[in-house]
Amino acid sequence: MGYNPIKKGRPSYHPLLCFNGITKDFWHGELRPGDTHTSTGILQLLEASFSKLPSSVKVVITRGDKGFYDHKTIEYLESRKAFFAVVVKVTKPIKTKLPTLSYKKYPSGIEEAEFFYQPLHWKKKYRFIVIRRPVPEEPSEQLKLFSVGNYSYQVGVTNLKLKPLNVWRFYNGRAAVELIIKELKADYPLAKIPTKHFAANEAYFHLLLFAYNLVNWFKRLCLPKEMQNMTLRTIRTQILLVPGELVRTQNKPLLKLPASYWYKDKIEYALKQLDKIKL
Repeated sequence: MGYNPIKKGRPSYHPLLCFNGITKDFWHGELRPGDTHTSTGILQLLEASFSKLPSSVKVVITRGDKGFYDHKTIEYLESRKAFFAVVVKVTKPIKTKLPTLSYKKYPSGIEEAEFFYQPLHWKKKYRFIVIRRPVPEEPSEQLKLFSVGNYSYQVGVTNLKLKPLNVWRFYNGRAAVELIIKELKADYPLAKIPTKHFAANEAYFHLLLFAYNLVNWFKRLCLPKEMQNMTLRTIRTQILLVPGELVRTQNKPLLKLPASYWYKDKIEYALKQLDKIKL
């Protein structure tokens, strides 16, 4: 355990996680000390993630937070012919450019712009997209965008051939990861540190993420569509923790559920789907 640089003195870990953006499966991850730099181990994470891709996959698009903003990461993604949209660390040269760009304004008030720029130590210029919005008179604490003057900005680097606004919208789909992590911390619980030994805690970390995948596969393969986005807590309440009685009738096991249970049809549907699965 390292000491959290934000919450001084608190022992913590700094996990690195990758999820499949379509299925929401946990793809690969590592448990790291809490004082580890954000970019540490990212190339190894990407290599492991790409090695797990089926041969049938022809196109890969990566969304990454600003911990992925590094020329080595971008060069690696290009070497794998992958598309990417990565949040930018706003350095002084980038900050200077923002007010001077030509912006296209949409009726919603959002404005977009783009520019090509070669940061220090990068081998060539890349396309940077900018989204800016007017800062409200009383900005809320939730507003975490970079601000200059009366505008808040989001900046990304990408090789996607989309309008800046569409790159921004695509990247914002990454917010689903934050919801997954929130559920992992609350319901599994990933935030718990069970022992004082790193190896044991690392095993615990991977067991929980494997459990998350099992539940995710169960939702996708066995539950009706309207239940596939439910959290583990809701699934526990409605399906897994149900009073029942296992009896034998004509020498066959029979599971009896409450006749008036609201979600009885969903449980029966799940059991039928489970029966169809061939491992």
